[in-house]
Amino acid sequence: MPETVDLKDKVAFVTGAASGLGAAISRRLIERGARVVLADLAGDKAKMLADSLDPEGERTLPIRLDVSSEQGVSHAVGLCLQRFGALDILINNAGTDVTASLEEVGVEAWTRVLNTNLLGPFLLTKLALPALKDSDGGQGGQVVNITSTAAVRAWPNASAYHASKWGLLGLSRALHAELRSSGVRVSALVTGGMRTPFLLDRFPELDPQKLQDPARVAEAVCFMLDMPRDAIVAELTIVPPDETSWP
Repeated sequence: MPETVDLKDKVAFVTGAASGLGAAISRRLIERGARVVLADLAGDKAKMLADSLDPEGERTLPIRLDVSSEQGVSHAVGLCLQRFGALDILINNAGTDVTASLEEVGVEAWTRVLNTNLLGPFLLTKLALPALKDSDGGQGGQVVNITSTAAVRAWPNASAYHASKWGLLGLSRALHAELRSSGVRVSALVTGGMRTPFLLDRFPELDPQKLQDPARVAEAVCFMLDMPRDAIVAELTIVPPDETSWP
């Protein structure tokens, strides 16, 4: 059986890294020996996580980042390259939502969701692309886009979230086709409900036992990264057994 990819000393850039799934992914990557940029709009929380995962400060770089800002993304990618000299893995995980009917949702709130969930991954991938092409001696790095069952199903009062996640899945498929000739692998992870603040803080009526542990989803991310170069996991779906939004 082919050996899995060695993540030791690889440089990973994780957005939305300060809590929930982003923190779980960052933790697992550091356990695997990677160096990780912890990018989050809550820069203080990213710093706290970096201090807890990497007390010596040798393997992490916390950055406050608004992923919808082209200038901010460009600066953050530059800081990553300045600190670590490479960028091998990009995890587009940052996300937000607004729960409101079409009649109630404001244009500003709707646009904020699209800017975070869809424009952000576009900007990160575009501006990190030269470094990703250079990764691993020019063989190419990998992008993992964290999408959702909201990309394949629909429910009321979530038009912005559905539009952004359907868009992100479409973007992933398009970039998978466009970038594979350069060696850059692009994958999409369709994930169901998780025990994270993203859901539990907004919907306290949810039963946490029917949601999945974000650590399991982080393992699914590593599974995608672990594939040898003769194969790509283009899309993967991971849901808890009692997931109500899939199928």
